[in-house]
Amino acid sequence: MSIKPIVMISSWPPRLCGIGTFAEEAVEFLQRAQPSRTIHIVSHSDGEGANVHPVIDMTDPQWYLPVVETIQRIDPEVVHIQHEYGLYNYINERGESDFNHGFLAMLDMLSDYPTIVEPHSIHGRMKDAEEEFVHKLTQSCSIVLFKCAYQKWRLEWTFRNRSWEVPHNIMVVPHGARPDRRYRIDQVDDLKRDLGLTQFVDKHIVGLVGWIQNNKAWNILTDMWEDIYHQIREQTGQQWFLFAAGDMRDPNHKQDYDKYVGEVKLLEQAGMAHYFRFIPRGELYYRVMAICDFIVLPSLDETQSGTLARIIALNKPYVTTAPLEGLTSQTVESEGGLLFTTKEGLRRKVLQLAGSESLRMRLGNNLKKYLENTVSWEVVTGQYLRAYRLAVSRRRANRTIYVRPEF
Repeated sequence: MSIKPIVMISSWPPRLCGIGTFAEEAVEFLQRAQPSRTIHIVSHSDGEGANVHPVIDMTDPQWYLPVVETIQRIDPEVVHIQHEYGLYNYINERGESDFNHGFLAMLDMLSDYPTIVEPHSIHGRMKDAEEEFVHKLTQSCSIVLFKCAYQKWRLEWTFRNRSWEVPHNIMVVPHGARPDRRYRIDQVDDLKRDLGLTQFVDKHIVGLVGWIQNNKAWNILTDMWEDIYHQIREQTGQQWFLFAAGDMRDPNHKQDYDKYVGEVKLLEQAGMAHYFRFIPRGELYYRVMAICDFIVLPSLDETQSGTLARIIALNKPYVTTAPLEGLTSQTVESEGGLLFTTKEGLRRKVLQLAGSESLRMRLGNNLKKYLENTVSWEVVTGQYLRAYRLAVSRRRANRTIYVRPEF
């Protein structure tokens, strides 16, 4: 008997969207896990590729009707939806948002199918409209997949404060990371040569890597890199370079992009840094990050991060902002990075990592274990398949889904 297909609803490449890249990797590893099953992607109108149905037009207030029609034609076993508010936010000619009303209408129309929704923006303390949406979401789909445990137990407190019944159809499935992109230490200098960065062969590198936008706050590090550069040299006798690599994704961030890159260029002229422009996607993203001894990931607003997933995939020790939702949660769980809350704290952590190879090795080994045991796509897709089976079996038996609370 043939296996019924899966439908994934998401943004999709070539759109430069973190969720689209996430979904692309998720589908790749789902296909590896079940090679005989067909996976269809229902995407926005700019999606391309085999089995991709680009029918989502967010200029249409009833954008979800072609989505439902497409899914009914495919008749899948389960529908898996990647959600972020902006992906399904219809704005009318007066600039008014429907706050994902169409998304909830789509779920109601898909009630004949097991539906798995994976939100990428579940904050610990939500706005009123977000609380209302999540409340309706948990009532409208089979299973909701949160990325971090704190999101689930915090929601229990939020719902009780609103006198709402705590939902029992929430599973915690972490942000997946590739298990097949690690490089040996003896490969790093060849990677530098391949990237045209021969000046960094046998040199130490601190990386700032990824999309350049205002919430990444690269200037937190670039503003004080000159002092850090000299302090590292004085304390260790080693020369460490700042390697800033990435590109602008959103034209609205051009002013910040120009500011951040301009600061790196000034440091480059002084022989302390280098700017490497590239599109943070695909294999090149991993190769660029692999040449760094450790990564600094400053951020002002992240629930979870595709950049962090790549850091984990490469077992790279890192420094990141706290307290900040999923970044902090995964750093605490993995014990693979250091946290900072002030500029002085960032300075201390960078000096600490640059000055201790044993610390870098220990954090990297912790990330290796965390990757292999917890967040590898091979582990995560196994959890997806368990969620699918649970949703399908409960629907067939007409039984309520119950997932134990975190505490």
